[in-house]
Amino acid sequence: MDMRRKLVAGNWKMHGLKGDLPEIAAIAAAARANPGVDVALCPPFTLIEPAIAVAGGMPIGAQDVHDADKGAHTGCISAPMLVDLGATLTIVGHSERRADQHETSHDAWAKAAAARRHGLRVILCCGETEAERDAGRAERIVQSQIEKSLPDGAAPEWLTLAYEPRWAIGTGRTPTLDEIASIHAIARAKLRMMVGDAARGIRILYGGSVTGANAGAILAVDDVDGALVGGASLTAEKFVPIIEAAAALG
Repeated sequence: MDMRRKLVAGNWKMHGLKGDLPEIAAIAAAARANPGVDVALCPPFTLIEPAIAVAGGMPIGAQDVHDADKGAHTGCISAPMLVDLGATLTIVGHSERRADQHETSHDAWAKAAAARRHGLRVILCCGETEAERDAGRAERIVQSQIEKSLPDGAAPEWLTLAYEPRWAIGTGRTPTLDEIASIHAIARAKLRMMVGDAARGIRILYGGSVTGANAGAILAVDDVDGALVGGASLTAEKFVPIIEAAAALG
């Protein structure tokens, strides 16, 4: 296994008001106390700028980005707008957007490319539904999503992949460690086919009901280079144990 620094990224989804900024400050303090692991947080757009003010240098990112730089796209946020706020990364292709906003892998590809053009790092998500897994199609779905979502020039400096089985998000259910290892190995192999040796440095996160209780076991799996955390990232009390579990693995 190649040694890649663990990354623990929090996705606050549609949660968070200014009154929650002390939680971000506490998470940032934990990140500084565990310098062996990378920590990032993606609050809602409304909190990006105030979050940066209390984050003490911890990377703050967005949960989505539009593929156009500007234009008649009511309610959408462009990469230049995110950069203007001080964001340094964005999530792209999250399963909830694929399901609820009917985004395709091509949409994810265009958004990732736009983010990259403007210097934003990208956490690119992939993952199967419960029906797809039950039909034995999980591996093919993940391979297809990576193939269709990955922009040209993918490199460890700006790209992180996140495997998040849709059926495990927010449900309290997680795949077995063997199932996680299998998909991560397949994702690594697909990256290698597409970008060659650069695949060795691209981190692959696991996302889906990660908690302080299961993080240590999940993060110890080969080719799991960190976690994309939803509900457990909303408070320092729940998020910090995941950061500490990652740090303990070196």
